[in-house]
Parts: sequence; C-alpha cells; structure tokens
Amino acid sequence: MTHSQLNRRDWLRGAAVVSALGAVSTRARATLADRQRDVAWLDEVQQPPAQLPDKAPRLEPILKLTGNLEKDRAAWRKRRAEIQKWWTEFLHPFTDDRGAARKFKVVEQDRAAKTVVRQRIRYEVEPGVSTESYLLFPDTKQSTPGVVALHSTVQHSIRQPAGVEGKPEKAFGLRLAQQGCTVICPRNYLWPTNHKIDAQAEADRFLARRAGSKGMYKMLYDSQVALDILCAQPQVDVKRLGSVGHSLGAKEVVYLAAFDERVKVTVSSEGGIGVRFSNWNADWYLGPEIDKPSFQVDQHELLALVAPRPFLLIGGDSADGDQSWPFIERALPIYRLYGPRARLGLYNHKQGHAVPPQAEKRIYDWLETYL
Repeated sequence: MTHSQLNRRDWLRGAAVVSALGAVSTRARATLADRQRDVAWLDEVQQPPAQLPDKAPRLEPILKLTGNLEKDRAAWRKRRAEIQKWWTEFLHPFTDDRGAARKFKVVEQDRAAKTVVRQRIRYEVEPGVSTESYLLFPDTKQSTPGVVALHSTVQHSIRQPAGVEGKPEKAFGLRLAQQGCTVICPRNYLWPTNHKIDAQAEADRFLARRAGSKGMYKMLYDSQVALDILCAQPQVDVKRLGSVGHSLGAKEVVYLAAFDERVKVTVSSEGGIGVRFSNWNADWYLGPEIDKPSFQVDQHELLALVAPRPFLLIGGDSADGDQSWPFIERALPIYRLYGPRARLGLYNHKQGHAVPPQAEKRIYDWLETYL
C-alpha cells in the first residue's frame, strides 16, 4: 500500500495520461483508506509542546540517519538488535522459556454487565508461585481482540481494572470487555493478595529467589504469562492484541510492548517514561544501579523497539507530560523508517496523575482504531 500524498497537480498530471489514471486513482483510494484508519488527532499528539520544561532531558539520537531509507533501515535492524540485547542482559531474565500457557482454575465468576462474563482465575505463574487475574469476555461466540489491562498502585490491585472496586475511569478491563474485547487483568507480584500491597517484602523475596534479575523483568515475565493465557482463549484473535495501563501499569506496558511483538497496540498513562521521572530506582523496578553515573541509557530506546506498532503515551504533567516529549521526538524517526504514518504520540491532559474524561476517551479511541 502506498502512502503517497496526491495534490491537485498530481491529479491533473495523471489525468493527462490515460494509462496512468487507474494507478493514480488506486493510490488515492489507498491513501484515503490509510488515513481513515488513524485517530483524527494523530497529528496533534506528534507536535512538540510550545516550550519544554527545564526538567525535560536531552536525549541522544537513537540512530544517526543518512537520509538513504534502505541504508537507514539496515542500520536500524543492527542497532535494534544491539538495544534489545543490552536491555535484555540488564534485566537479567531468569528463564527464556515460559512453556505452554498456564492452566488455571476459575475461583469466582459473575456477570459484570449483561453482556460481560467476569472470572477470577488462579494459576501458577512460576513453579511453586501462584497468582490471580481477572478474565473478562463478552458473552458472544464471535472472535474478539485481546487486551492485557494492568492495574495501578492501589490496595485492591486487579479489582480496579476488572471494575470490581475503585474509580470507574480506571476500570479498563471492564470497559473494554463491554466494547467487545477479551481482557486479562493480572496481579502485579508486589501484591501477595488481591487486597494488599507489600512492595519491599515481595521484592526482597523475589530478588532472593532470582538473584541478579530485575524486578522489572519479573513484571514483564508475569504480564507475558498473562498474555499467554489470553492468547489461549478460543475466541481471541491473536493478531489483534493490545495492552493498557495507568501509573504502575503504564510502566509495565512499556516493557511488554517493547519485548513482546504479539502486542500490536499500547496505551501507557502516567507511568513516567524517563528513568528519572519517577521511582524506577526502587528494588521492585530497575534498582539502584540506574543511579550510577555509568548508567547512560534511557527508555526512548524501548519506544523505538515498539516501532512501528501504535503506542500512545499519556501524561498530565505529573509522571509524564511536556517533559516526556524528547522520548517521543527521538523515537519518531525510527517509526518513520517503517512508513510515513508514524503511530506514536504524546497526549498531555495537564490534569495531574489522573485519568480525566478526555484522556479516557482517547485511550479507547486509540485501542479501538488500531486493534
């Protein structure tokens, strides 16, 4: 499919040559169809803020571009492999093989709405380590998209995205199931139960069990296990998978999208994309190593790994916001190596660490458009 933009002169020139008219018309239709598949506000979220705040970091380009598309794409393939290798080694995976999708037990089931079945499921996420998730799906035999919805730092964990407890604007799982998606809402490892976080104790327990591995890798691993379960559901279209999260969950979806290409569409809300933007140095995330002067990388590299899959970063000038623009700016050239319609952007609602109505609308607009 071509992405050529046809102006009036193009049309007149094409009309003068009958043999070319069909091809020009085809390109025009393809271009129009391509644009219709984008959110109406895509250009808006790819514009820099009027003025960058002083705390906005200065980031080095991910790749030195030459302007020769073929050479730049080849250079990116090499650079991409280097970035992926570096971050993988830094995270220090404790296993490279998750095996088959986990078998689970349904411990509770209800109807979250007339058209949505909600199950609380229990399964072994690591040998000898159990966890729970909510699995929500529309009461239909039709194929559905699948979404991993990750909770934020609230005591009631998975009950938030599943719509059991908490603010309704953060019930991403329930809302998406009502819109026709199958959704899994896995519990973060820092919660020993669905009702209470115990971050330091759970992080210490994990780090003792998996020496050398980063807490962020545990979060990535657990979300991939949840994605495995989601993909095993017979109604799920495994070519239409997405992820969404706010705050803690927003951090997790960055890594899930970067390291699992099954995820085709992502929304990250107020997680703090920069390693200096929030408490990424906590033991349960990346650890104190990132505070060393020798740590000179940042997570715009992870955004580049996501390309060309659609990724929306949402901020409210708290964890993310205008200061996050350099991350988008550095990743956009990588997205454009895949085509001119780079589906990457930053939306700043400027209302703090929240999900106001306009942000909520854009979350679902993004997911619905690109899933």
